[in-house]
Amino acid sequence: MKPNSLEERLIQFAVDVINLTQKMNHTFASEHLTKQLIRSSTSAALNYGEARSGESPNDFLHKMKIVLKELRESLINLKIQQRTALIEKEEDLRRLINENDELVSIFVASIKTASSKKQ
Repeated sequence: MKPNSLEERLIQFAVDVINLTQKMNHTFASEHLTKQLIRSSTSAALNYGEARSGESPNDFLHKMKIVLKELRESLINLKIQQRTALIEKEEDLRRLINENDELVSIFVASIKTASSKKQ
């Protein structure tokens, strides 16, 4: 996948998370998880932008691992919200979980490739 396309997917994922969470109820659990989900999903996109400008192969790899970490956090958050039915739009939630899962797979493969080139 081209870097610009991947960056666009990460940005769209963050936008979709923000748009979905704006329609949620305002319970303590919902607000807690929503704020954390927005932080982790936007962080993935922002850190990928930094990774693309990495100062060295080690810096690039480190930032890519941060992106993966944030995506995994987002995925677990979405699954918690799904199991507790905090997000009412089940179809939108499933789509976000699927996209998140695909992004995790892309970054796992990218990190493996980058690590093997570094050796």
